Amino acid sequence: MPAGTRYAECSPTGHGRPLFAFFATMAETERENIREPTLEGLDTAARKGNHGARPPVITDDMLHTVLRRRANGETVEDMQPDLIIPTGRRKGHSLSSIYRALAEHEKTQAYPEAVETAHADFAAFHQRDRSPV
Repeated sequence: MPAGTRYAECSPTGHGRPLFAFFATMAETERENIREPTLEGLDTAARKGNHGARPPVITDDMLHTVLRRRANGETVEDMQPDLIIPTGRRKGHSLSSIYRALAEHEKTQAYPEAVETAHADFAAFHQRDRSPV
């Protein structure tokens, strides 16, 4: 079998070409009919403050406790049995959730101007949404 004949078998020829074009057009139309409402729903949710992220499982009080105990020289592994995570997929004790919360806290401490800018942008976004059009 010559190279390239394999793909030639899949391409429509003759009377099949218009039918193939019709189905391709219908598929593209269906894709747009799904895409537009999805984007509208995401935009509406963003205006309400929902951005699709899961809520954090480590509360501010838990993070404060972890930071205080770390300052006293304890390791995360030592703290894990005392920290019970009430929600999420890994309810109970989760080292990865604690490490993730610590990493996010370190980012906010390392780049405070970025956090302030994000808060200002978010406030401006909400103010713009509340203003009459």
